[in-house]
Amino acid sequence: MTPFETTEDGVIWRGDGETLVVQAWGRDSLRVRSSRAGDVLDTDFALLEPEPADVEISVDGDTATLVNGAITVVMRARGGLDWQTEYDVFNCALEFRDAEGRTLLREIGDGGALKLTAREFRPLPGGAHRLRAAFETPAGEKLYGMGQYQQDILDIKGSTFELAHRNSQASVPFVVSSAGYGFLWHNPAIGSATFAANRTEWIAEATGQLDYWITAGSTPAQISAAYADATGHAPMMPEYGLGYWQCKLRYWNQEQILEVAREHKRRGLPLDVIVADFFHWPKMGDFRFEEEFWPDPAAMVKELQEMGVELMVSVWPQVSVESENFAAFKKENLLVRTERGHGVQMSFQGPSMFLDATNPRAREQAWDILKRNYHDLGIKLFWLDEAEPEYGVYDFDNYRYHAGPNVEVGNVYPQTFSRMFYEGQQAAGQAEIVNLVRCAWAGSQRYGALVWSGDIHSDWKDFRRQITAGIHMGVAGIPWFTTDIGGFGGGNIDDPAFRELLVRWFQFGAFCPVMRMHGDRQPSERVLAADGSARNNSGAPNELWSYGEDVYGILSRYVHFREALRPYTRRLMTEAHESGQPVMRGMFHEFPDDETSWDLADQYMFGPDLLVAPVLVPGATGRRVYLPEGATWTDLHTGTEHQGGQWITADAPIDRIPVYTRDGALPELTGTV
Repeated sequence: MTPFETTEDGVIWRGDGETLVVQAWGRDSLRVRSSRAGDVLDTDFALLEPEPADVEISVDGDTATLVNGAITVVMRARGGLDWQTEYDVFNCALEFRDAEGRTLLREIGDGGALKLTAREFRPLPGGAHRLRAAFETPAGEKLYGMGQYQQDILDIKGSTFELAHRNSQASVPFVVSSAGYGFLWHNPAIGSATFAANRTEWIAEATGQLDYWITAGSTPAQISAAYADATGHAPMMPEYGLGYWQCKLRYWNQEQILEVAREHKRRGLPLDVIVADFFHWPKMGDFRFEEEFWPDPAAMVKELQEMGVELMVSVWPQVSVESENFAAFKKENLLVRTERGHGVQMSFQGPSMFLDATNPRAREQAWDILKRNYHDLGIKLFWLDEAEPEYGVYDFDNYRYHAGPNVEVGNVYPQTFSRMFYEGQQAAGQAEIVNLVRCAWAGSQRYGALVWSGDIHSDWKDFRRQITAGIHMGVAGIPWFTTDIGGFGGGNIDDPAFRELLVRWFQFGAFCPVMRMHGDRQPSERVLAADGSARNNSGAPNELWSYGEDVYGILSRYVHFREALRPYTRRLMTEAHESGQPVMRGMFHEFPDDETSWDLADQYMFGPDLLVAPVLVPGATGRRVYLPEGATWTDLHTGTEHQGGQWITADAPIDRIPVYTRDGALPELTGTV
């Protein structure tokens, strides 16, 4: 009697209280689920329903094989008397292979007398389990992805990660291996992932089942395409996402915003978006403009749009206990629940609780208010701050969502926060959607999420980390990435050292998916209402002309260059939309056959044709750049041509970022910056 049950597209094994299901899930891909509490669940946290696959399934005794295009799983069942317990035990081991029969990944063995378990479920009160899944991986593999962790490590093999969101940390549990596979941990539980030399381990602190997705591909581009099909494609970036976005902490009244936009037009500076940052509202959770400072927002939006500028407004998921919406939201169970202790979850500018974005009713009722107070005025873009959410204390087991305990489902929160706006905007008739958000999880990209890297510091160390952050976010399926140009925290506008950092960051920003100026600049400005009561401070000016004429000359050149780059950037956004390709790409993405390209943490490809090498050291006037083999490279500034497969020293005076075009591409841009 066979230990397996086969279906049209999968194989089921049962034994020792476990149900294991391996199923074709899209081209060249498989989904694996296992439960110790009955049948597996059809959770859809990130994965979409797949297109039917043409699979081959065979069973030979205790071995089942499922072939789906380029990926094969071999399932080996074992059962019989365990002499130490003196009763029958049963298990099933999984091994994944590519089209050539090479092992991509296999579960760890039992180790003989060690009695190891590859899928380890430890019971918790209430019926959930602590889950550990352990795998053997190919020797010498390199790994990339996992979203945004503030570090400058490119190859994350040997690293360990907390599977949880924090301000400036976006945990997106998808990795791409140089061995030719992509792996999604399809589980939003708080946990950890460790990619050690001797094994890979994924841990969920509390969950109902094991759930992951694996795909095989001969190139990172193929893996990215399959992953986008599985979890959703980014929409097409609206035209106003291709140019320059101006922001500061914070424009605190209507006339300020209008005057900055007017000055851009007077100077002939391109401007697509300008931002009304936080505390333009009376109380957090009111979701509206404060009338004293914003007397006629509809007229403001109209004037901006007549100048060709869109207004973005900041919306936080926090609801102050003093908000006009607090009592109704709390009465209707639309707020996150604190399990123990005081109910306040954040006390920045007063005590507040978080909107429960995992609750469909909360999303609908909050959007009704947002639509009335913003979208109906013509506002198309939203800045979704605090989207982790950022708890005052990250006690992940102390919060409960509509979707379940935070410790079991918490990582899905930022995805549902983006979903609230995306679905609301769609229902309101908006066709093109992009919203800036501080955090993301798998699938966020399909809801128009443009992720920025959070409240990072204005220093060279954090600047360097943005290169790897952008690369890893792209690998993890989030093609829209940006940073606060100049960093968020700190930076005196009169300090020559900060001005140098700003220039170098601004040059990098010109070659990011979205180019956006922001930061809390010093010295700060106190803001008072007419009655003398205090409002949240504003930072120092942060416009292109705020840093002196020499700096302005450089920044204005790069803003104009970004405008000239628009046709190419539009093409990259089309690739992201149609085939799931990152906009900001690790060198290995374009040159997987060049061994050196797998280890370049301080340069990247902006799409297929532009190699970008930011200057990441203060005082530098040059830097080493690697030009991959298999292409010729043209200096964007001088037109000088170089053969690939070599290191060169690039000139990089303060007004120049080393950039090279591939195989004669984009000749119209050479010498324009």
